[in-house]
Amino acid sequence: MNDNDTTLIPGNSPLARKLQRIADHERGERTTVPGRIQAVGRTHAFAAGGEPGKMRAADADRDRVVEVLSMAYSEGRLFKDEYDVRLENALSARTYADLDQLVTDLPVARAVAVTAVTPVAGTNGLAIASLACGLVQLVFGPLTAIPAIVFGHVALHQIKRTGGQGAGLAFAGLILGWATVILVVVVGLVVSVGMHGTVH
Repeated sequence: MNDNDTTLIPGNSPLARKLQRIADHERGERTTVPGRIQAVGRTHAFAAGGEPGKMRAADADRDRVVEVLSMAYSEGRLFKDEYDVRLENALSARTYADLDQLVTDLPVARAVAVTAVTPVAGTNGLAIASLACGLVQLVFGPLTAIPAIVFGHVALHQIKRTGGQGAGLAFAGLILGWATVILVVVVGLVVSVGMHGTVH
């Protein structure tokens, strides 16, 4: 065979598809697939139900598993032949379950293949309300001190139960509320004692 000879590979053959995937991977390209939203750094797949493991894996998911396999090989956790076989299977994997099988015996295990999206807990609304009431009383008087205390206690209870954010805001609202209550009580006692002394 001469250097100028050309070998024709059918376009629908597995070898042609693998060569195209390698070429796309080297160029850093991603193929847009219906049903997926392409995002910077992560590809999110949306399925209309079913088990997460049966969802179709994206190129980004395969790349993450390849990184894990490479790390495991460099650490001596995989022999060369094992690494080669798993690498080939990772590049041809279709679902999260296929990827999961390749890393289950490695330290990172399922955390790489099937990534569950955990919603980030937002700031507790009652904590914000507690701080707002604590600040408002500085302008309009002690009328909102009690709501600041109540909202603060309820917010801390909810944050402890759900793991949300805003504990600092709730504490600030509580401090402002209780400071105002204590101040009102002290002023009331001073006025009462003064009036009692005046009467006698």
